[in-house]
Amino acid sequence: MKVAETPASQPQAAPRQLTGFARYFPILEWGRTYNGGVLGNDLMAAVIVTIMLIPQSLAYALLAGLPPVVGLYASILPLVAYAIFGTSRTLAVGPVAVVSLMTASAAGAVAAQGTLEYLEAAIMLAALSGVMLAILGFLRLGFLANLLSHPVISGFITASGLLIATSQLKHILGITGGGDTWPDMLGALATGIGNTNIWTLGIGLAATAFLFWVRRGARPALMALGLKPRAAEITAKAGPVLAVAVTIIAVIALDLADKGVKLVGAVPQGLPPFALPTPDLGLVAQLWVPALLISIIGFVESVSVAQTLAAKRRQRIAPDQELIGLGASNIASALSGGYPVTGGFARSVVNFDAGAETPAAGAFTAVGIALASLFLTPLLFNLPIATLAATIIVAVLSLVDLKTPVRLWVYSKADFAAHIVTIGVTLLAGVEVGVIAGVSVGLLLYLWRASRPHAAIVGRVPETEHFRNVERHDVLTVPHVLSIRIDESLTYLNARWLEEYVLERVAERPALRHVIVMCSAVNEIDASGLESLEAINHRLADGGIGFHLSEVKGPVMDRLKRAHFLEELNGRVYLSQERAYTELARDDGAPASPPDMYEARGLI
Repeated sequence: MKVAETPASQPQAAPRQLTGFARYFPILEWGRTYNGGVLGNDLMAAVIVTIMLIPQSLAYALLAGLPPVVGLYASILPLVAYAIFGTSRTLAVGPVAVVSLMTASAAGAVAAQGTLEYLEAAIMLAALSGVMLAILGFLRLGFLANLLSHPVISGFITASGLLIATSQLKHILGITGGGDTWPDMLGALATGIGNTNIWTLGIGLAATAFLFWVRRGARPALMALGLKPRAAEITAKAGPVLAVAVTIIAVIALDLADKGVKLVGAVPQGLPPFALPTPDLGLVAQLWVPALLISIIGFVESVSVAQTLAAKRRQRIAPDQELIGLGASNIASALSGGYPVTGGFARSVVNFDAGAETPAAGAFTAVGIALASLFLTPLLFNLPIATLAATIIVAVLSLVDLKTPVRLWVYSKADFAAHIVTIGVTLLAGVEVGVIAGVSVGLLLYLWRASRPHAAIVGRVPETEHFRNVERHDVLTVPHVLSIRIDESLTYLNARWLEEYVLERVAERPALRHVIVMCSAVNEIDASGLESLEAINHRLADGGIGFHLSEVKGPVMDRLKRAHFLEELNGRVYLSQERAYTELARDDGAPASPPDMYEARGLI
């Protein structure tokens, strides 16, 4: 759907920088220019998102193993908190599929579903997640989320989508099931499939088919009937509500409750209760690790969506303040009987397309959910659980990405390995172990790559001053000069490798009199890297070979000047690789220049 031309959809000037206390309250920035036109757009977006969010909230609470009303509770105060503290103009916060699955896994490890202890564990997860996110934000540690690479995140979300969809098949079939891993879930389904309830299966399949059609075919069909594109889009978003209404009517008309169809049952009417989480240090000790994982996954998912949508309107977000905004949302969820929340992709896109201009649209959505909690919950008594399961299945199957593994295999075998390991471990061992495994594999592969950086022997391209890899280009070289380009900073990870690489190349060339290390890609030399350079210098000096550096960057040169390396260097530091090659290629065998002569005296 094309976004209507509004002031927010035009190129935006950089927002005025707030300082001090006001920096933590972005509402003070966008609130200064709020007007009637913006209010109208925000209200329209809120109506559309509310219609979408009601069945989603109920369904995701079911996925988390919680009473459906908890999903509504988690969709009221968190939205208000994000409107005050968040920086994205269109991000819609609330329960999401992946975080709901992680909540079920974490809470299920300390209590049985359906018990008060289980609900307390879910609330504690929201509180811990909120505090952790807020602390990370105040300390400006949002960069820690970079530990999760895209292949790891993509693999985790794909595996989670498969787990979630599989976990809901028991509700579609009307049988008992369970398990936290794919083999356990499939085994339970195979065991109980003989007890399938035909009425439940009929409702589940019909609702699933209808919701799939709504996603892809409803808008074109409505436009064919004469509706304008925007009206068709809005009407299509109400598809899940229609599925809920029709299946409720079917249950009543056909008396399906007496035929074994499981229903949502009584949903408490009223606003969420306000209470502090139970102070239980033992529970905190059990849940802090899963809460941290939920926080990181939720933040990465949320900030990715927020940045994508902000870029479309030439706006920007502040990742560290986003941590505070999401932290405040989760604390608000815990204080109102909810469970962990984050920014959701589907509802945020709907909010964006519906024309939301400020976070106030989220606050208005919270009002809509609150009104539904006050007046509509009695109507949900006869809602089949199979309908909510269908809503979840249709939503999460869009998360399953089977193209990424193929692209990664072609582009990077290491990233492919991290992706596949994450998928496999998540499916076979559970979500928490899957995240940890993915991060671990990603870090190990990074360390392995960093310990063996790319290096190339280079020569001069004829009639130019450019130097390129001798294995890729036709270049000029001379037998007594070896030019090596190092394409990585020199650190403790690759220091020993550098010594071996240089000395092996020297051993292959008996006529060699000069070695030049081209440092154009070297941004840092740590103490271990310096030690290796010193070792190389001494080894080459003992063999009568000059050791030279070229194109050393200013900050790196500054650090080398603070050490004794330059005084001990038996060669020179050249400003350019061209000058080093030109001078040394003419060398007739005379000793290298004195160690106190080097050229790179300024910043490069």
